[in-house]
Amino acid sequence: MRRLLVGLTALSVLAAVSACGSSGSGGQDDAGSSGPTTVKVGIVPVLDVAPIYLGRKQGFYEERGIELELAPAQGGAAIVPGVVSGQFQFGFSNTTSLLVARSKNVPVKAVANGAASTGEGGADFAAITVRKGSPLTSARQLEGKKAAVNTLNNICDTSIKESVRKDGGDPSEVEFVEMPFDQMPAALDGGQVDAACTPEPALATVKAAGGKEIASNFFDVSPDLTVAMYFTSERFATENPELVKRFQEATAESLKYADSHPEEVRHILTTYTKIPTTLLEKLTLPRYPAEPDRPSIERLAELGERDGLFDKAPDLDELLP
Repeated sequence: MRRLLVGLTALSVLAAVSACGSSGSGGQDDAGSSGPTTVKVGIVPVLDVAPIYLGRKQGFYEERGIELELAPAQGGAAIVPGVVSGQFQFGFSNTTSLLVARSKNVPVKAVANGAASTGEGGADFAAITVRKGSPLTSARQLEGKKAAVNTLNNICDTSIKESVRKDGGDPSEVEFVEMPFDQMPAALDGGQVDAACTPEPALATVKAAGGKEIASNFFDVSPDLTVAMYFTSERFATENPELVKRFQEATAESLKYADSHPEEVRHILTTYTKIPTTLLEKLTLPRYPAEPDRPSIERLAELGERDGLFDKAPDLDELLP
């Protein structure tokens, strides 16, 4: 709880700084500029962001006068302060982190969809996994165990809690341990944690080492779960409406392209993660719908309120595009 309060205090401070500070070097939406506008986008190096890498490669952003600089971070909770302070012009974040930010009046605004669950339990692009030989076979058995998440108080621990709850267990008895996704397979093998929230490509890595999945945590929240979205600050959106519109259009084209070119999604992943090429065909791809699924986001807001991430669920009209 102390970590949550410290993190939220930091977000509030950054929001105040943003209100009187610079909007960042990429914030000049000058229609008369002779060259492209460079924008820095904070991303999490997972399969979810393959479309933006593909869009950059295909020239979708360049065609609209945007030069992308993609900056990897550990999770959406770390990217939110960077966008609010002007370090990034846009960011990619799991939906729960954006809900937490809005609940604390941090001025973030979603501008484009990110990734969604496959809609198939046991065949999703993320799962709760355990190491080879683990005696754990169900989410309920995570009571009293350690589960790895990339950042605390985000969509991973929220969805793991829901999986435990649906399986008849007590989610308050799970101990969450923070670490990057790419460190989770080794942490499972080494016994530092009992289970992990593993989206692709970590999921394929765990399975290749003989690990297994015991629950589809994103699916357990909602079959059509909007897992993450691209966002900006309210100030940047107000000051740069045309640039935001061009970013939205390029991202929408990138999502559509990714959905129709699955093999290119797999191969672009090798350019920003360390996944072995031998695992590419084993990856389960997410869906990349054009629009967020509001009912699933409402469900995440309900769970966030239930689990104490915020006292009152935020107004989704203020967050969603």
